[in-house]
Amino acid sequence: MTEPNTAETAPEQAPVEIAAPEQAPAEAAPPAPKDRRKLFAALRWTAAALVFATVGTGVAYGITRVERTDVPGLSTKDDGRWNYPALAKPQLPAGAALPFAEDNPDGIHYAGLPQLLLPAPAGATPDSTLKLEKDGAVTVDTFLEEYQAGEREKLKTQLANEGLRQIAGRGWTTPDGTRTRIYLLRFHGPGFVDAFKGCTMSTGLAHASVLEADPVWSEVKRSQRNDLGRDSAASGPSWRSAHDVTLYQEAKPVGDEQVRFGCVQSGDIQGLVLQTRKGQAPVLPLHQTVILQSQLLG
Repeated sequence: MTEPNTAETAPEQAPVEIAAPEQAPAEAAPPAPKDRRKLFAALRWTAAALVFATVGTGVAYGITRVERTDVPGLSTKDDGRWNYPALAKPQLPAGAALPFAEDNPDGIHYAGLPQLLLPAPAGATPDSTLKLEKDGAVTVDTFLEEYQAGEREKLKTQLANEGLRQIAGRGWTTPDGTRTRIYLLRFHGPGFVDAFKGCTMSTGLAHASVLEADPVWSEVKRSQRNDLGRDSAASGPSWRSAHDVTLYQEAKPVGDEQVRFGCVQSGDIQGLVLQTRKGQAPVLPLHQTVILQSQLLG
């Protein structure tokens, strides 16, 4: 749950951490209430970070613990982002290629699947209700509990027939009551990931019968694609992202809890991020979590 020639350059790669990417020039927008303007500035920055940070095979971890005064549009007050630990690239077997390297264009991940799971943020407590096997492994039946009963048998048959190799998971709850669960599904190759039907608008989640596209994410990505398209048209080669990221939210009316849902398709791995909270689930933590998870997969 975090990807051409642009007017802004992608952040430079460092051995473990990379500074946050520079923000693209802000576009003129109609006046908005102060709090809402800050929220949208934060969301625009995080979504833009995904676009620029996932270009090529570089990994950028700048939004784990960036000081708010260093990020344009964010005040020094708490803006809702979580404080994740510093992230490190997973250890690879000797001689294994990085995903999306020149000698690994299909994005095969050779690191252990648990190493690719995003760690919990500071202050979070492990989700004791998530049934994990040794080393964070998740059984197919446990994973399918996230879907409605009528969807489980179809998905189970599909996973059995479409090259699923293993599932790993991690879950936690933050002090504000937001519950997060991350699942990584490793398939035999990207073609099998393309066939997975558990990350679509019509996906029947157990706690959200109707989903809709995350409106802020959709608008920011549309704006970024338009900018990238204009730049690439003028300079030559088209841009190809290493990740396919989609974000959804539970459509109104919601029940006691609101559900937010993020999907990251990266080579031979399908990632899913589920967040729920009583009342209204916050927007920014899902965006931040999906961006960081996508970076770990890149």
